[in-house]
This record gives sequence, structure tokens and C-alpha cells, in this order.
Amino acid sequence: MPHYVHVDGTGIPLRMHYVDERPTATQPSGETIVLLHGEPSWSYLYRHVIPLLAAAGHRCIAPDLIGFGRSDKPASGFAYTYQRHVDWLREALFDQLELHDMTMVCHDWGGLIGLRLLAEHPDRFRRVVASNTYLPTGDQDVGRAFHAWLQYSQRVNPFDAGTVVEAGTTGDLSAAVKAGYNAPFPDEAYQQGARQFPLLVPITAYDDATAANRAAWAVLQTLSTPFLCAFSDHVILLPQAPNTDDPSYAVSEPDKWFRERIPGAHGQPHTTIANAGHFVQEDQGPAFAAIINSFIESTQ
Repeated sequence: MPHYVHVDGTGIPLRMHYVDERPTATQPSGETIVLLHGEPSWSYLYRHVIPLLAAAGHRCIAPDLIGFGRSDKPASGFAYTYQRHVDWLREALFDQLELHDMTMVCHDWGGLIGLRLLAEHPDRFRRVVASNTYLPTGDQDVGRAFHAWLQYSQRVNPFDAGTVVEAGTTGDLSAAVKAGYNAPFPDEAYQQGARQFPLLVPITAYDDATAANRAAWAVLQTLSTPFLCAFSDHVILLPQAPNTDDPSYAVSEPDKWFRERIPGAHGQPHTTIANAGHFVQEDQGPAFAAIINSFIESTQ
């Protein structure tokens, strides 16, 4: 059954859809997991993950960001800013759903938004699982792969979300699955949220989100909140981090920035998920769910 909350679209109410799967186990864990998607996916991305977590006793909430999935999709690209995405998600999770003690699972843009909320409201979160994401400040080179994606996202016509997701997996997606990713974007009028996301990533020291993301990092570097990295072995688009002059930071270790800079990540059982592309939920959904559940059990 669909669930909706209303968030403020600069004076115009916008509906944000979310999945809310309650525990199917006879003894619920009492844990609430918020699963955040990125670009150009939606809560459909977690269809192989949520049932296993619910069966383990957890409540699973997976919002569709504004512009994606079953949520409202303003037709003007100017409606979408980094700050508004943060504000919309804060309003949905904190003000409308009144969630506390969350386990946040953040992927792709889910991390760019969710980690901002973690830094601003660390008391709301019990633990974090980060997968194939980062929090850029514009101080590092984002790499050639991202620049190619940025150009592609603005020039391709039509914008085919299913093809984009398939390119970020290790195998082929069925026509039905690709259609599932394309369903929220029937034509260009519905695609502005997806088109805008690549433009909102801070890639220079002068971008709108640079100051806010630097401030977020200043907080993240003080947090003891348990923080697990579960990245794929075939990651694309993520930059070398954090110092391009330091050869110890390799493109193959994009999670090293989190592991070394966030106190809550120290000593955690970080894992690299084998045979998985950027969209780990498609390639290794059950394995990803098992990693999340194990981390929750080990930090209760």
C-alpha cells in the first residue's frame, strides 16, 4: 500500500511517497531502517533487500526523493536544489514520520543527502551503512567518469533510467526490471529531478553546496555513531579521495575517506561486496541485506 507525507515545495505542498514495511518476524527487533536511494533510481531499488530485513524483525522505510518514484515531480529544473532535497527529506523523516534511533542505509545521492542529515541531527541516528556514495565538497577532482556522466545526463534524449541502472550493474537487467526503473519518468516533463542531480554535485570550491558539505564533514569527523562501509568491487563514478596527491588513496578504495575520517567507522567490519556494480542492490541484494542485518545485530 502506498504511503505519503507532504513536504513544503516553497509554498506548494509536494507529496513524498515512502515504502513502510513492518516486521514479519514473530519477535520484532524494534529497529527502524531508512533506506535512501540515489540517481536515477527510487525505492524499487530495494525490492530484494527490504523483505529480508523485514523478515529479520526490522521496520523498513524507503522514501522516494522528490522528483523520483511515486513522489511528486516538479516540471521545472529550478525547483530542485541540494538544500531543498536535504530539507524535504528532513521534513519527511523528522517532522512528518517523527523517526528516532534510525539505522540509515545510504546509496549514491542517498548519501549526499543523508550524511548531511546525520551531521545536522546525529542524535536521530543509531548507526549508518554507506554503500557506493560519498560527500563531496568541491575540493577534490571528481574524476573523468563523473564528468562523462554529467555531460551524458544533460545531453541524452530520451533519458532512459533503466539503461543507466543497467550500466551500473555487473549483468543485464530484464526488460521488465528496466521498465520498472523507467516507470516514474514517462516523458521529459517528469525527468527534471533526474536531470538536475548531476548538476547539483559540488565539483568546485565555489558551488552552492560546498560550504554546507564542508561544515557537515567537520561534524562527521567527530561522530562515534557506528558507521559501516559496504561498497562494491566494481564501483564507478566515485572520485579518488580524499587527497589526489596521496598515492595511498586509490580509485579502488572510495570508502577509505569514510573509514579513516569518521571515528564511528574505526574498527568496524567494513566489507567489499564481490561481483557487484554501482547498484549493489540489483547485483547482490540478499548479500547486502545480510550485511546490514549483521551490522545491526553487532551494534545493538
